[in-house]
Amino acid sequence: MSVYVGNLSYDVTQEDLTSVFAEYGTVKRVQIPTDRETGRPRGFGFVEMSSDAEEDAAIEALDGAEWMGRSLRVNKAKPREDNKRSGGYSRSY
Repeated sequence: MSVYVGNLSYDVTQEDLTSVFAEYGTVKRVQIPTDRETGRPRGFGFVEMSSDAEEDAAIEALDGAEWMGRSLRVNKAKPREDNKRSGGYSRSY
């Protein structure tokens, strides 16, 4: 499982997130999605830690915390739904 981190500064790096979450355990992976067109971070990320207990400790400590001028939203990441967007509306004939 992983942790969702929302309301991130657009200046945040993977190293920044790793250092903050490392205070609560071993960080296995950090992912910060970027906008396809601009290449700029989208303002959220995902952190995977070694155990659920470490993730829970990080969530408890960091949810609502002020960091880089923003109030973080931190919770368990929900499984990704496979949304296949058609790019428009569908017609039934």
